[in-house]
Amino acid sequence: MISAPIFPPESIWLNTQRPLTGEDLKGQVVLLDFWTYCCINCLRVLDDLKYLENKYREKSFLVIGVHAGKFTHERNVANIEAAIERYEIKHPVVVDNSHQIWEAYAVTSWPSFVLIDAKGVIRGTTSGEGKRFILDTVIKQLLEEGKSQGVLAPGPLNLTKKVSPREETLSFPGKIAIAQQTNQFFIADSGHNRILISHFHSPTKLHLEEVVGGKGTGSKDGKFSLAKFNNPQGLCFLDNNLYVCDTNNNSLRRISLTDKEVKTIAQGLRSPWDLDYDQGSLYVAMAGSHQIWSYEINSGETKVFAGSGWENLVDGDLVSAQLAQPSGLSVFNNVLYFVDSEASALRQINLSSLEVETLIGQGLFVFGDKDGHFSEALLQHPLGIFVEDNKAYLADTYNDALRVANLKEKTLNTTIGKKEKNICFVGDLSCQSLPLYEPSDVLKAGDFLYIADSSNHLIRFFNLKSQEIGEIELVSLT
Repeated sequence: MISAPIFPPESIWLNTQRPLTGEDLKGQVVLLDFWTYCCINCLRVLDDLKYLENKYREKSFLVIGVHAGKFTHERNVANIEAAIERYEIKHPVVVDNSHQIWEAYAVTSWPSFVLIDAKGVIRGTTSGEGKRFILDTVIKQLLEEGKSQGVLAPGPLNLTKKVSPREETLSFPGKIAIAQQTNQFFIADSGHNRILISHFHSPTKLHLEEVVGGKGTGSKDGKFSLAKFNNPQGLCFLDNNLYVCDTNNNSLRRISLTDKEVKTIAQGLRSPWDLDYDQGSLYVAMAGSHQIWSYEINSGETKVFAGSGWENLVDGDLVSAQLAQPSGLSVFNNVLYFVDSEASALRQINLSSLEVETLIGQGLFVFGDKDGHFSEALLQHPLGIFVEDNKAYLADTYNDALRVANLKEKTLNTTIGKKEKNICFVGDLSCQSLPLYEPSDVLKAGDFLYIADSSNHLIRFFNLKSQEIGEIELVSLT
């Protein structure tokens, strides 16, 4: 039997009143969750952890998240704290930027789980999704064993850290959509589990028309005020219907603006993240299965369109190509462009030849912030894309940037970036606007770019002519 390695004394602890020591954990059954917040599979198991935490909330049981970041951006403590808030994580999280804890427990992949008994001995490890039942079974056994041996603590630790409710109008807005024919603007207010329907008063001001969903998470169809979503993301407007990726409900929903009702039209998906339309088909970025699927509007048929299901950066025909957490789609001129977030890649599918081709990207662990020719350019976990003419506008999420890929010249340039500086001077325009913070989507309408500035909890505009950046004003929200 192997005793659980102790946490390094210099470790940074988040979401808890104080750092935890081996003495604190004595008599507790502990489940370590090794995760990184970019990883869709890590996010998909959070519901399992919440289930276990709720089931054993009165027992001597504790979940500890070990955040072992993949991307450079994920090693910033403030960014990890934002992710904890975004995903409503209630248990303590220890920051493992150096992967010291990861290596001590011989972990090799995200997500991975380690169960430790009340004596501090490792009793089992597993990894991947779909482990709720086996974890539940072993936790129950270890609690019973600890009690029978007289080593179980009398109850759970009280580590809850009070968090003040967020006062912003929006909470981690994910995706946006525009219906230019009706002058409407749609926002997936993901953190509030709702969709906002508004119309343009001016290019920089929106008037709210309808709020669809909200008041907690759920999955419920019906009238706007009764409907419920769970972390909605991708949006696509078509024929007075707004189609929605209801990401954490693993479903596709349709909002009828005519009947003012919500209906579920496809279920059993795997973390759908974005949508776009072409010739009768809705294309769905299926982040959780590393594929792109299609939904046929007329027949209601849902099927795999591209990707083998293996996570990697491999081009080729639709069946053998490998994708890596596609998170943003844009169809233009018979080409489906998409960003593969885990491979930090810009890719395309020619809808005539049905071949997958990588434009920018070199592999799952090659990322950075570099402009230049496609062969040398680097992105970092992009989530959003909009293509028009020969330009692909990219929400380069973990670079806190807006990048533009010239598809004709095959070059990448930064339009809005974050400059590292400690001093601002009078007249320094780069200091006069709030930097982007994990932008997750971008659209273009006329001379304006619209950006879902997710971790700033804002929708931003960028005037391509004047180079002005600012916040969209959303009024009439009650």
